[in-house]
Amino acid sequence: MNLNDTEIVWSILKKSGFEKTELEEEADIFLVMTCAVREGAESKIWHRLDHLRGFKRRRAISKNKNKPVKIGILGCMAERLKEKLIEKEKAVDVVAGPDSYRDLPRLLALTESGQTAVNVLLSLDETYADVMPVSLNQNNVSAFVKQLDLDKQVIVWSRRTTSISEKLGSIMRGCDNMCTYCIVPFTRGRERSRPVTSLLEEVRHLAGRGVKEVTLLGQNVNSYRDITEQSEPSATQLAKVPFTRGRERSRPVTSLLEEVRHLAGRGVKEITLLGQNVNSYRDITEQSEPSATQLAKGFKTVYKSKKGGLRFADLLDKVSAIDPEMRIRFTAAHPKDFPDEHNIVSVGLSTDMICGFCGETEEEFQETLSLMEIVDYNIAFLFPYSMREKTTAYRRYKDDVPEDVKKDRHNRMLEIYRRKCQALNEAEIGNVHLVLVEGTLKKTGQIMGRNEFYIKVVFDQADVLSEDGGKRLIKPGDYVAVKITAARSSVMNGIPLYHTSIRHFYNEVSWSERSLRNHRVNE
Repeated sequence: MNLNDTEIVWSILKKSGFEKTELEEEADIFLVMTCAVREGAESKIWHRLDHLRGFKRRRAISKNKNKPVKIGILGCMAERLKEKLIEKEKAVDVVAGPDSYRDLPRLLALTESGQTAVNVLLSLDETYADVMPVSLNQNNVSAFVKQLDLDKQVIVWSRRTTSISEKLGSIMRGCDNMCTYCIVPFTRGRERSRPVTSLLEEVRHLAGRGVKEVTLLGQNVNSYRDITEQSEPSATQLAKVPFTRGRERSRPVTSLLEEVRHLAGRGVKEITLLGQNVNSYRDITEQSEPSATQLAKGFKTVYKSKKGGLRFADLLDKVSAIDPEMRIRFTAAHPKDFPDEHNIVSVGLSTDMICGFCGETEEEFQETLSLMEIVDYNIAFLFPYSMREKTTAYRRYKDDVPEDVKKDRHNRMLEIYRRKCQALNEAEIGNVHLVLVEGTLKKTGQIMGRNEFYIKVVFDQADVLSEDGGKRLIKPGDYVAVKITAARSSVMNGIPLYHTSIRHFYNEVSWSERSLRNHRVNE
């Protein structure tokens, strides 16, 4: 999310006259995007501020002292600490929370007169839906921008890079889960979703730029709900079914289903539902009510169930239709929003886990370990618990698990995770994976990409068979069929076989049947 927020900030600054430069020494404004979820993330920011404070001091006594350095703290840490940042860090000039990025041009202008500018107001409706994120430098962690009219240059730090093979898009902001340990609702505000139309426009823009993978971001994407009720017109119409007539009179669902079944029986592959205002459709014969969010057994929430609007499944359906050759990933699907029964074959699972929460006993920790033994997690982010101000835990509980115990439990979790990942990855040796190439490893010069499980796959550069029958080298953005030959806990090694596409790769053999592909390749 830091990367996505950084790109939103850059888009806003660019429209206000900022542009990039490659030289840090020329920068006059430093904006640091921050995270407050864990103490470790904040510690890194304090170290970065130490460096910036020294840079600011050196500029003040240099030949460029007429261009004083300004430092801004953006994001969740800014929201959490607010004025404390300015009181503790006398070098900080701007503090802007996650919902205040539009105000950055004004805040930066205020610093010209020597003022310290702060805006950490949370919003109930800000989603930056009309702000098209602009990619920063695709090969470096930092990007440099310059405001032409003020002759100012700014560097925006983000801890992650992106490429043509991957792009992150925020579909919602904030969170309503109010988990006892979590500070997100207090730093990013209440949950609100971007309209589907805005998201589809962004994905089309990315597809037009050649981006091959989009990750839909949200604190809990399963609770996505677009209540603007805007719909997209169909591009092709093979069969037209009117379902509203005259003066807002809707046909019964049973009648519509009967006609659709008839069309399907005739071999029709696509239909378009017609009406003067399809969003107003309502079958009063069924007295149907908008579907409410259903919680899985064992979960509860302090908020009422939400009704109406387009859900995350609707969004996925529309996004996936834009470009069949674009991978769609998403983050943070909270288990409370899953139905109680699943039958999904051969999926990759990821998770976040903490240990050492307030009052956690050894017996309770053993339950965490047993879960890790039972469930085959391909990717896990494991952390010792750190108390966050404003959370329910901060108000009601005591952080009473000793640090050495937290560290020991964390290490035990890591041991199980690495052992399980090693076994899972070794089980793929001999199978052929679809790999989306991201770039080249600096140390070895090898090609690096990711498979369907989002596991890194590394292999040597080679001229391999192309879809046109010839051969060519592999480049970022290519889909390549790779035979896995070796595996470690976090990376697989392989041999590139041929260039391919999502449709061609899965034309005959599905992902769950990937072991069969190896036999076909060998034939």
